[in-house]
Amino acid sequence: MKRRSLLLAALLAGCASAPPPPSALPLLRLPPAALGTARWALSQRLSVTRLDRPDAEPQRVEVQLQLDATGLLLAGFAFGQRVLLMQWDGQDLQVQRHRMLPAEVDTDRMLRDLCLTFWPAEAVRAALPAGWAWVSTAAGQALEQDGQARLVVERRGANIVEIVNHAEGYRLLIESQPQEGA
Repeated sequence: MKRRSLLLAALLAGCASAPPPPSALPLLRLPPAALGTARWALSQRLSVTRLDRPDAEPQRVEVQLQLDATGLLLAGFAFGQRVLLMQWDGQDLQVQRHRMLPAEVDTDRMLRDLCLTFWPAEAVRAALPAGWAWVSTAAGQALEQDGQARLVVERRGANIVEIVNHAEGYRLLIESQPQEGA
């Protein structure tokens, strides 16, 4: 039981051993309308590794994601059970959590990571507070504060994205496949 809680916390929050300070990175709640005509219906495997323990076995969770200009719907599964349901329509973030899902699982950070992964660069740049920049790199984008990369999103092929979050201490590998019938 305890192992499940730890696994879910690491997987879904991508958190280090202690919660990061609230101001570690800006939180983003970008409107789905900024996606334009882009649509995704994906089955994903998320693998999370703490940066302070790079040799540790990654923690994994399965996710079903639907995303378009009308909203985001994400369902997270572990051990054959739905442990999280997130809905974002640009106004309200609605979350249903399994009772075993640890409080450390931060859906605001999850939404931020989704925005950085899927939303157009112009929408991300427009939403950032002063002192922050969303810059293009050879392999993807970097979220910088005062010229220092705090989070890097690297596209490693058509179906693989890697997020290295130096500020909050985790590496998240996202492997995606289109959902059947999508």
